[in-house]
Amino acid sequence: MFGVVAVGVLMATLDSSIVNVSLPAIARSFGVPLGGPIEWVVIAYLVAVAALLLTVGRTADIVGRKVVWATGLGVFTVSSALCGAAPSLGWLVVFRALQGLGSAGTMAVSPAMLVAAFPREQRGRALGLNAVIVGLGVSLGPPLGGVLTQHLGWRWIFYVNVPLGVAGVVASMSLLPSERASARERVDLVGAVLLAVGLGALTAGLSFGSELGWGSPALLGCAAVAVSGLAALVVHVRRTAQPLVDPALFRHRVFASASASLLLGYAGTFAIAVLMPFYLEQLRGLPPEETGLLLSPLPLTIALVSPFTGALADRAGTRLLAAGGMFVAACGLVWLARLDDASPLPRVVANLLLIGAGQAAFQPPNNSALMGAAPPERQGVAAGLLATGRVLGMSLSVALAGALFGVFGGVEGARVLRGGALSRDGTEAFLRGMHGALLGCALVALGASAAALVRGRDRRP
Repeated sequence: MFGVVAVGVLMATLDSSIVNVSLPAIARSFGVPLGGPIEWVVIAYLVAVAALLLTVGRTADIVGRKVVWATGLGVFTVSSALCGAAPSLGWLVVFRALQGLGSAGTMAVSPAMLVAAFPREQRGRALGLNAVIVGLGVSLGPPLGGVLTQHLGWRWIFYVNVPLGVAGVVASMSLLPSERASARERVDLVGAVLLAVGLGALTAGLSFGSELGWGSPALLGCAAVAVSGLAALVVHVRRTAQPLVDPALFRHRVFASASASLLLGYAGTFAIAVLMPFYLEQLRGLPPEETGLLLSPLPLTIALVSPFTGALADRAGTRLLAAGGMFVAACGLVWLARLDDASPLPRVVANLLLIGAGQAAFQPPNNSALMGAAPPERQGVAAGLLATGRVLGMSLSVALAGALFGVFGGVEGARVLRGGALSRDGTEAFLRGMHGALLGCALVALGASAAALVRGRDRRP
């Protein structure tokens, strides 16, 4: 069972990082600059995952984990093939949303399936191995994406999932044990739709604001839909018997603070994965293979340092460690915002190492505080909220950075650079947009640090 689940977890985490390095090649292929349309190659996937993660997890409790896992893996595999064959950018965005739907199916049930594959006394080992697989997938994404894009073309970053996915579906159906439904609960489809509509409209408004105009009817319509959808979600959650999100958990100060830190932390840092490939490939003229190698130190640092900061949090507490880690990441973002078109590449790597170290100091302690604040009988719900908050933060990060990039004139610079004209005006416009986006992300990261600092004492065993 462990091997079957490991394949699905590796595919989902690999796909979350392999696409970013290929975004400049995808933009060139469809003739668009860095802006709203290309950002939605990432955002569509993340919005679909965020909207469906909690709903799919509850569905698995009703119909069985094997059915949800195999279905999600099958949808992910088919949509990967469709992404590779996409005839236009619009269709690629649609197929990426479908891919997110399949990924939600595997992400929602993989922790429970891994725990079930080990005896009760070895559950910590199971979750530790899961963390290793996640770290491996995220770390392999940038260099593998760069190699595939440079030597085979960007479509192969999606085609590579197909043989693995087919093997995973066949193995799942033949090797995973069947199970009876263990719960008789109602799936909150209304909540999932409201979350998808609200989040989708919010990210669309941010990512397309500079191109359509911040006062345009289309943008005002997006804002109205976003506010209405999210407000309706809050009302719905308070009134329904079995809501998508349990509001009682957020009455605990530590849980609410850790959730806010989680959302703001990812909203402040994930945009690096989208901005830096364009800086390195379009502005600096590096090939995708070299770009992937230069970006890999950040996820590698997180994967290698996180076990130590997690152990330190168990002894020293989570509040100061989480707040300090995100403060370090914010400083790294400010330093990154000082790059220009002639900055030495070792300095770029040093920036990414600093941000990765800050994230590694933040994530395990903050996650520990969030899970520790939830009662034992609500640990599964808390884990689902943790995963959802992480993906929400990622999608908002891409949209926010895209909005700031456009506000500071970066879209026009990206359009000039895409045309192959390395003019001084185009370079300065691109750098102005990138610097503004990174400084905005640094402010959000400081907000995450402040939210961690004011949470009060967390529960200690």
